Amino acid sequence: MDFVQLRTFDNYISAHISMTMLQDAGINCHLQDEYIITLDPFLSPALGGMKLMVYPTQAERAVELLEEADRPE
Repeated sequence: MDFVQLRTFDNYISAHISMTMLQDAGINCHLQDEYIITLDPFLSPALGGMKLMVYPTQAERAVELLEEADRPE
């Protein structure tokens, strides 16, 4: 099954916070280009950053969770 891209990050910490939050909610996801950008951050603009990827069937729920987390309290 193919994955779809939800967000991009240039910061390893922000990317892992979002990914872990989704995984804790039972959403199957991973970060594409995580290792190469961690090793060489100057490649981030060329590669488009770290990409948060999820299954298409779980994308809608993942977007809801990320938007909920982004809302100010």
